[in-house]
Amino acid sequence: MMKETDLSTTSTHPYAGSLFGHLYTLFLFTKSDFKTTITPISLFAMAVSPKLQLARIPQVIFWLWLHVLQCDVSNQTTHPEEDEVNKSDRPIPSGRMTLRQALILRWLLVPVCWIYSLWYSTQLMWTSVVLTVLTFIYNEQAAASHWAMKNLLNGFGLCTFEAGAALTIAPQYRNLQGSVLLAILMNFGIYVTTIHTQDFKDVQGDSLIGRHTLPIVRPDIARETVIVGMSFWSMALAWTWGLDGFTSAAFVLLAVFVGYRFMAFKETRDDQISFYWYNVWLSLAHISPAYFRYLA
Repeated sequence: MMKETDLSTTSTHPYAGSLFGHLYTLFLFTKSDFKTTITPISLFAMAVSPKLQLARIPQVIFWLWLHVLQCDVSNQTTHPEEDEVNKSDRPIPSGRMTLRQALILRWLLVPVCWIYSLWYSTQLMWTSVVLTVLTFIYNEQAAASHWAMKNLLNGFGLCTFEAGAALTIAPQYRNLQGSVLLAILMNFGIYVTTIHTQDFKDVQGDSLIGRHTLPIVRPDIARETVIVGMSFWSMALAWTWGLDGFTSAAFVLLAVFVGYRFMAFKETRDDQISFYWYNVWLSLAHISPAYFRYLA
């Protein structure tokens, strides 16, 4: 359980009050999502951009990071006791920020994200609003306590990130359609059927707060679903985007390798490594539309 001091208004970390300390604290909220969200979706935005402008890539990364920050602060203030078990270096359990300070930050980020998005376009602002609503449902309304709803909401949320990234990198996009929309829909399928790969390493903390993730509810089949889902989507992406034979084979073999790791190596440290490999595969899946756009 959280300690009484965690509800105070004063941080217990000696360096949290400096400018660098504040920036590093914000980074710590989002550190684990650079590999799961910011990197693959930034690559996705570059892959679907009709005319890649290098100057817009940092803008995409910052838009994604700002909205990931909103989601992560919401998540980490909803169940701070989970992070004491799973991720004790995060700002609240490490004492860099109190729970009260984090809650203030959580709600300040909402108008900041909306206003910043509106600076680009009305469409991007509404994308930001949808992300805020999904975040509230996922965290504050505890809708993600069951694995099926968790995977579904993750799918909707991450695809909303993708839509926002596409709108940021290509101002000419006003309505997402064609190959961009198809890519987002296929990624939705990937998320819904494989995103529980992130839950294997967090079983202890998830059990503590009563979450019913797939590895907890169905440990007998949870690991097998990974290799099935990843293999299917690898073949589907290879066919959809017209990958050549060698690239298709390598992509499918990577999926089989990652799926096999989840089945064969089951310690927490093993699951962390397997999840890193999953994110390598996910990043490659996100850039596969570029093959269709630039090489086919």
